[in-house]
Formats: sequence, C-alpha cells, structure tokens
Amino acid sequence: MSAPLSPVRAIGLVARREFLTQVGKKSFLISNVIILLAIIGGIVAYSLFSGGGDDRAKIGVVGDQALAPVLVATGDAVATPVEVTAIDSEQAGRERVENGDLDVVLIPGADGSATAVTESEIGSGLRAVIDGAVLQRAQAEALTAQGVDPAQLAEEAGKAVVTVDALDPPDPEKGQRVALSVAVVVLLYMQIMMFGMYVAMGVVEEKSSRVVELLLSTLRPLQLLWGKVIGIGAVGLLQLAAYGVAGVGAGLATGTLTVTGTALGVLVGTLGWFVLGFAFFAVLYAAAGSMVSRQEDVNATASPLMVLIVIMFFSAFSSVSDPDGTVSNVLSWIPPFSAILMPLRIAAGVASPTQVVATVALMLAVTAALSVLAAKIYQRSILRIGKVVSWKEALGR
Repeated sequence: MSAPLSPVRAIGLVARREFLTQVGKKSFLISNVIILLAIIGGIVAYSLFSGGGDDRAKIGVVGDQALAPVLVATGDAVATPVEVTAIDSEQAGRERVENGDLDVVLIPGADGSATAVTESEIGSGLRAVIDGAVLQRAQAEALTAQGVDPAQLAEEAGKAVVTVDALDPPDPEKGQRVALSVAVVVLLYMQIMMFGMYVAMGVVEEKSSRVVELLLSTLRPLQLLWGKVIGIGAVGLLQLAAYGVAGVGAGLATGTLTVTGTALGVLVGTLGWFVLGFAFFAVLYAAAGSMVSRQEDVNATASPLMVLIVIMFFSAFSSVSDPDGTVSNVLSWIPPFSAILMPLRIAAGVASPTQVVATVALMLAVTAALSVLAAKIYQRSILRIGKVVSWKEALGR
C-alpha cells in the first residue's frame, strides 16, 4: 500500500493540475495572444498619433532675415515654438500660404512694421509671438540709432527675473501616473473578478460531476481547496504579468512612458497586490462554489462577493483624480479595499513605505482569518448534493 501524500505534495499536485488545465485551453491561449497584441498595438498607435508630430507654426519671412532669430527666440520664450523659413518674394510667400505650406508670411516694412499674410486668421498665441518679435526688433533698431547697444541692455535687464516659489508645484509626471493608476484599477478588477469566478465554477464542476468524491478519497478538503486556489491564482498571476510586461515594455520602448522606475515599481506592486486580493476572494469564491451543485446557481451564493468587488472598483476609480483624498486614505487601510487602492496610491506616488507595510500586514491577517472560515464552509458543503446551501446553514455550527 502506497504511503499517504504529504500535505505540501497533495496541494502541489492539485495546483499543477489546475494550472495546466487552464493554460492548456486553446481559448485561453488565443484570447491572451489577441489581448497582448491589442495592448502593444494600442500603445504603439497612441505613440504615433497622439502628439508625436511637430506642432510648430510655420512662418515665412520675405527679404531681410533679421527678424527670423527674434521670432524663434520669442516663440520659445512664450512656449509657442515656431519654424521660420526664408522666402524670396512676396508672391512666392502668398502662394505657399495658399497651398498650406506656411501658416503666415511676414513682409517687413521700411519703418520696422510688418505685414502678416495668412489664409484666414492668426491664432492668439502665434499673433503674440509675431507682435512681440516685430516690436522687439523695432526697439533694437531704435536703440542702435540712439547709440545704445541692445545686446548689453538685454543682458543687464535680463538680471531682473521673477523666481516662482510654488507651495504645491505641479507634478510633470502626473499624466503618466494617472494612466498607470487607471490601468492598475481596471486590470485588478478584471483579474480578481474573473479568476475568482474560475475558482467557484471549478469547484461546482467537480461537485456536480461527483469527481470531488473521488478526489476526497485521497485528499483532505483543505488540500483540494488550497490546491485549486493556488493553481488558478498562478494562472491569473501569469496572465497579469504578461499584460503588465507587454504594456510597460511597449510604453517604455515607444517613449509613451518615461517614468521607468515608477512604471516598474507599479508593475511589481500590482502583481503583489493581486496575489493578496485574489487570495482574499478566492477562498470565499471556493466556499461559495461548494454551496451549490449546479453552475447556474453560482451567482446566488457568489453575488455578495461580486457586489463587494464592484464597490471596490468604483471607489478606486473615483479616487484616480484624487488619490490622496479622504476616500482613498481611509479605504486603503480596510481589507479588501487595500488590494485595489494601494496599487493606485503607489502609482500616484502618495503611499508611504509605512502604509504599504501596514496594509500588507492587515491584508494577510484578514485573509488568514477568512481562510479558516471559508475552509469550514467548504468542508461542510462540498459533499452536500442537491439544494443550494444558504450562507446561514454553511456558517451554522
């Protein structure tokens, strides 16, 4: 007679079986290849078509090009960069404006003034650049005529600058942090919901086909429970890692993401928090699945868990715009909200190391306590075939 399996080996065998069953499905492989291609393609397309072009206004200057460097310097100073091209004649300039090659053609006058030729109208930003450059050039000529060196005057006047001391300076990386936060919230919501349901449906499938009775002749209920949770959780972790690596890799490669350290930190943190969030819900989903004998009845027992996950999602999504607000600050300390709000706060750069460690400890403690409760429900319900076992019955002594 063969020796009984050790608990670790028993759980490992069940986990391996669940993992290979899930990743061996053609639908799983095909759907993930499509999603990965969509992630990479979407990021590449975004990098190509959103702000990647040259938005400089094109200005042509007829004749004397003394105004050209002044236009460029003025445009850079007011954050409205321009590209200046020398034009041989007024007629050539008008033709290039008409053809759409140039936005404006400037025809300098004898008295320092200039005529701006455009198709319809000049935007306020570009108009400010042109007016400022023409005025600056006229002032320089007037100063030179009076024997004053414009360059020396500009050097002396340039010492009078205004230094801005902002109490709450803007974060130049805020846009990318918001994008990472949204991606984290959506991915964690989908992964926890989807793979939690996989656990419940797998339990019901084995129970309805009576396979569980054969398995329990060799394994203990807790070994079967944890093997299923670990195996399916590993599939979810692998899938999430693939999505994250593809997204972050494509973002860094295309320049869409420039916060390399933050992006990699968010990726690692998201994987870790998925493990905690999935463990929290998976044991409860397994318990919910053990309470029914038909897959169509799973929603009856799993609906409270689904509602809780949806509430988590909306609380996190509402905190994207204010990750350091009251809602995020309070709920991030409460399991299981920590599993989706803490990665968001990490992505936003508002989570302290102390809070990260403390919330992880709280999540582990609560998950451990719920695991004991879920195990009791699983043991009491897994072999009860027929009617749906209510939560009251499952929790009863």
